[in-house]
Amino acid sequence: MNVRSIKFHLSFVVASFLLVLIGTPKFVSAQTTTASSPVQTSALRNEVRDFMAKEVAVHFGAIKTLDPPPDRVNGSITTGEYTWGSFMRVVAAQSDIGGSNVIAGRNTARMIAEMGLYEARKGGKAFSQLYAAQALRHFGTDLSKNAVWQSMNDAERKEWTALLDATRIYDPVKREVINLPENYLGVAARIAAYAYEFGVMKDRAFLDSLIERAAKQFTDGAMYSDDDLPNGRYDRYSNEYARFCWFAADTVGRKDIVDKLRPSMKTQMKLWWDLVSDKGYGYNWGRSQGLVSYLDTLEIVAFLGDNPEFRPAPLADLASLYNLAWRWIRSGYIDDRHTFDLFSYGRGNYAYISIQREFQQISTSFAKVIVAHDSFMKALEREKVTNIPAKPTLENVTRFEFFEATKERATGVWLVRRGNLKFALPITVGTKPGISDYLAAPYGLAGFANPVEQVYPAMVPFIELEDGNTYVASEGSSQINRSKDGQSLRVFWRKWGRVGSKSGERFDIGITSEVFWQINGNKLERIETLMANKDIKIRRWWLAIPSTADRTRLEMNGQTRTDIFEGREGILKVTATADWPFATSIFASGDSKLSKGVLMAIPLHLIYSADDLQLKTSKKMTWKLDLEVSKLN
Repeated sequence: MNVRSIKFHLSFVVASFLLVLIGTPKFVSAQTTTASSPVQTSALRNEVRDFMAKEVAVHFGAIKTLDPPPDRVNGSITTGEYTWGSFMRVVAAQSDIGGSNVIAGRNTARMIAEMGLYEARKGGKAFSQLYAAQALRHFGTDLSKNAVWQSMNDAERKEWTALLDATRIYDPVKREVINLPENYLGVAARIAAYAYEFGVMKDRAFLDSLIERAAKQFTDGAMYSDDDLPNGRYDRYSNEYARFCWFAADTVGRKDIVDKLRPSMKTQMKLWWDLVSDKGYGYNWGRSQGLVSYLDTLEIVAFLGDNPEFRPAPLADLASLYNLAWRWIRSGYIDDRHTFDLFSYGRGNYAYISIQREFQQISTSFAKVIVAHDSFMKALEREKVTNIPAKPTLENVTRFEFFEATKERATGVWLVRRGNLKFALPITVGTKPGISDYLAAPYGLAGFANPVEQVYPAMVPFIELEDGNTYVASEGSSQINRSKDGQSLRVFWRKWGRVGSKSGERFDIGITSEVFWQINGNKLERIETLMANKDIKIRRWWLAIPSTADRTRLEMNGQTRTDIFEGREGILKVTATADWPFATSIFASGDSKLSKGVLMAIPLHLIYSADDLQLKTSKKMTWKLDLEVSKLN
């Protein structure tokens, strides 16, 4: 390797000083919290139950009126969408499961009715509707005996009924959700199913048509759902979407749909089990990570508690993951502010988790915990699991799972959990070309993290051509060759994503990228070969290795440089070589968008770059990246 320059930016000093001033964010300690001995099921049951009862009462008691509703509750902003639909579900779930219609000395039924009226009048849609239906359901499906329904007069009930109208988000003529991702078909189906169950919607033909449309990908034989048809976006929503279709079909007795969903449910739960970390963290790429992924674990485990046929592991191991996920969630809660630590230094969130929706996120999280906990504790009691292992038994995994494979596009995910190497490497389409959360990178690898929702070359190079456009090997792939033992993977891109273009749009730029990954002990090797069908000049080639480490040093072996990153997750050694000269630099991200990861800060970024790279017709040019996790913390 010929290193042209080594640059340490002033921002490295600034960020180091910032880290000293700020200290360790609380959510970082949350992710490293683990149990050291078995947990009694009764102790966990009481801990979560008591915590939720206390916190729901604190929030409910702080809301003095809904005319108008407060713009803050305990300091958290309430002005974002879904807020009151989310909170009414919390209050209803706590009333139902806690066994009392009185919380913080106040009757819950009428307040829930008023929250629903507020959402109905301001045009609340999607999850506001679903959560309203679920809140109403906690008080019983017979509306003649339902305390929330009976607290309203006829005019108010008519307004409330609008929340149970799935056509607010679903066009029955086009049979499509209205300006929403595909998974919202599951939301619409559940809303309609509950409306039918209540008797406020009597059109069975409409209901059946909607449930059939929602489940169509699965009933047509797909194991995983494309959330952006026909572009090929796959992430954690596929699992949730399948569960939503299951719940909708089961609610109204569509056994035929339930039966057709079974193969997908079994396959997806196996994927989740092979993805999940020994700290209870599941899907580590895409739009919903961090707190959402830990909440996913609670909900998925609760579903598996109720549906043993889909369990990928014994109930005790599932309970262990449940407990570990709860430990992270609980230790990431700021007790004196009554909120989750979502916005501190280094914490990244997708745009939908905004400061305006902080109270909505608190509410959604509370409801998920309350409902999942009640369900799963009952499963443990039924099966007489009285002690929960401190750690689950997670076997080694090295396999590739296809999401789809056609002549035009191949997508899937490489799953590795072996020694110090633990990661998921997805080949899929993102929300936009080059977005860091969907690149073909080893998410979960110790020491590596992507800055959330940034168009950024996180372990996948960007190339700028002479036309001024920037391209990236993304938007699925052209071909995937998996090895039988799962130890290696070869992927081809003959068409590229273009930064600034549409999601799923791919361009033939005359260059083929062939990337070969292989495992060598605790080292992950990435070898990329570029070949052009004509002489092409690459104006700029560059990529980044963003790291969660807060210390770095380098070793030189002749002309070869190895950067060693040390931090909370352990030690990551990074070495790059290439057929062309390139520059190496390190910069500290400070308190910028590039510092924000889903679980912890990303203080340091290693950058490789080259200018004026010449590709000759049919002549291969190769570069190699070695990533060695030499120690785990």
